[in-house]
Amino acid sequence: MVRKLLSIFKPINLLRITTVLGLLALGLSYLAPFVHPETIWFLPFFGLAYPIAICLNLLLLIIWGIMKSRWALYILLFILLGGNLHFRITAIALNSEEAPKTALKVLSYNVRLFDIYALKEDPSHANRDSIFAFLKREQADVVCMQEFYYQDHTVGFPSVDTFNTLLQAAHSHNRMSFSPGFRNYFGVAIYSKDPMITKGQVDFEENGPQTNNFCIFADIVRDQDTFRVYNAHLQSIKFQQDDYALFGDRAMTGNARSNIPILLKKLHRASCIRADQAKKVVEHMEQSPYPVILCGDFNAPPMSYTYNRFNNVFTDAFRNSSYGWGSTYAGKVPAGRIDYIFHSEKLESGDFQIQKGVFSDHRAISCRVWEK
Repeated sequence: MVRKLLSIFKPINLLRITTVLGLLALGLSYLAPFVHPETIWFLPFFGLAYPIAICLNLLLLIIWGIMKSRWALYILLFILLGGNLHFRITAIALNSEEAPKTALKVLSYNVRLFDIYALKEDPSHANRDSIFAFLKREQADVVCMQEFYYQDHTVGFPSVDTFNTLLQAAHSHNRMSFSPGFRNYFGVAIYSKDPMITKGQVDFEENGPQTNNFCIFADIVRDQDTFRVYNAHLQSIKFQQDDYALFGDRAMTGNARSNIPILLKKLHRASCIRADQAKKVVEHMEQSPYPVILCGDFNAPPMSYTYNRFNNVFTDAFRNSSYGWGSTYAGKVPAGRIDYIFHSEKLESGDFQIQKGVFSDHRAISCRVWEK
């Protein structure tokens, strides 16, 4: 009996156990985009862990291949079973068409409140000013901002009108929550150089006075074409200081071990809310009388149910016109690509760009969109 137990710890047996667990994790990550988080609560975690699962299986494939074992064949077949799912986290652009001069340059950016909470550490507003300079330099026709922030004229921080001048955009639409104590506004905004003939929003059940997750839209006229542009900021996980300790941030306090169950609950709850928000946005977009462009911080990776709702109906501009891994989150948590630009299939996209500098916890993304 003891010999049998000890045999489990032989290197070859440990390798087999690791392989089975790795294949199981990869298989569950394949299911994550197709099953609502409320149905099987743990699947979203495997969707998040997909990059780790696929890298582990590729490593195991090499090891078993060197050993000339049939386990290598099992792993290869299981990887191939994922099919096109593997191309969600990377892009190999198929579209080489050059954008026409009339194409709409669209930029999406989670600006993290322009770093207003970093005033104590940086009273010079260096990060905020870097974001302003970047937006001015990009000269986008349409700018969609999440975690947008402004104050009344009397407080000292730039007001909403400041951005019309900064972006050279005469037309704007926003949806904000208001903090009366400090006269602060938090939310999402769309700025456009071209006229907006209609403005509106997609209502989320979770919207309230202290909620900063919104989805708005505006019908924008460019020459003879009209586009409906959406700007969505879907449910965030709402990390607190103690949660960041789990990711090795020594500046944060708290007992990381005791926070694991709390963090898992936050992740699951946010996944469920995002899934329902995505359903509402997709249904609204499908009723649009015009071709649609969706910009947003989804707070969800490509191997998620939320991403899948949009990907089933619309074109991911990154995968359509870019190359590489496309990581957009620059914060402490390894989240990868969670910011997106989608558009109707009747539209074409090109020149997808991801911001190189980091002034927020997200990188700005942009592309050009035009009628086919």
